[in-house]
Amino acid sequence: MIRHLVVAAALLVVNAATRAQAPVEAGPDIDTDAKPLVQRPLWELGVGISGLRLPDYRGSDQSHSYLLPFPYIVYRGKWLKSDRDGTRAMLFDSEAVKLDLSLGATVPAQSNDNVAREGMPDLPGTIEIGPSLNLALARSERKHWKLDLRLPLRAAVTLQRSPRYAGLTFSPNLNLDVVGADGGWNMGMLTGPLFANRKNHQLYYGVDAAYATPERWAYEASGGYAGWQTIASTSRRFGNFWFGGFARYETLHGATYADSPLVRKNSALTVGFGISWVLHTSSETVPSAD
Repeated sequence: MIRHLVVAAALLVVNAATRAQAPVEAGPDIDTDAKPLVQRPLWELGVGISGLRLPDYRGSDQSHSYLLPFPYIVYRGKWLKSDRDGTRAMLFDSEAVKLDLSLGATVPAQSNDNVAREGMPDLPGTIEIGPSLNLALARSERKHWKLDLRLPLRAAVTLQRSPRYAGLTFSPNLNLDVVGADGGWNMGMLTGPLFANRKNHQLYYGVDAAYATPERWAYEASGGYAGWQTIASTSRRFGNFWFGGFARYETLHGATYADSPLVRKNSALTVGFGISWVLHTSSETVPSAD
C-alpha cells in the first residue's frame, strides 16, 4: 500500500502544484522584450518530499495527512515533456491548439479507518491517463500570462496487484498562468466542473445490498455531473531546489451521487506542497523558455 501511496501522492502534488503553470513558449510573434529561449539541460533528476491533507474520497467527512517521497524529473524532449506544465506526451503543438496526454491520481482509503465505509471493501488508489485538448483563449503580448481552455478526458485504472478499469473522468476547465519575472514565483488558477461515468461513481459512492445497514442504505450511482473544483497553485526554482504548493476547493452540490449514504460532506479544501532537490543534470542542452 505504501508503494501505491507514493505513486498517487507524487502525481497529486506535482500535477496539482504545476498543472496551472505552463512555461512561456517562444514564437514568431514575440517581441524583443519577451522572455528569450535559453539553453537548459535536456533532463534533470532529483528527489523530493510531498505533504498533503486529503479527504479519504470526495464527499468523505474524514481526512488523512501524508508525508511521502517522490521523484523529481524534468525532461525537455521534443514530444515528451515533464516540467512546470506536468508530465505529458505532445501529440500536437501549435500556438492556438495543443493536444497532449494528461495524468491524475487518487490515493487509497482503508474502510476500517472510515466510519461511512466501515465493513465495505477498501478503496484502491487509481491512476488516470488520457488526452487533453488545450485551446489558447488569451495571453499578454509578451506572454507573461495566458488563459487556456483545457479539456482532459482520462481513463482510470486501480493501483492494485491486478489492476482494474475504474471508469472515465472529464474535467473541462479554464486555466490562468502567470509566470514570475526574473525567476520569481509562478502562479496559477484553475476552475471548472467535473464529470465521470457510472463505473467511476459506483466505485466511490455505490453500496451493494450486502453492505447495506440501517444507516447506510443500498445505493447505485449514476454517471454525470460530479461537482466543481477550483485550484490555486504556486511554484519557484531556487538554484537546485524546487518548491510547489497548491490549495484545491471542491463542492459536490448538484452532483448526481450527492444523495449517496457515503457522501457525508458537500465541500472540501485540499492542500499540499512539494520540495525537491536536483541531483543530476544532462550534459546535453536544448533551447527552452522554462
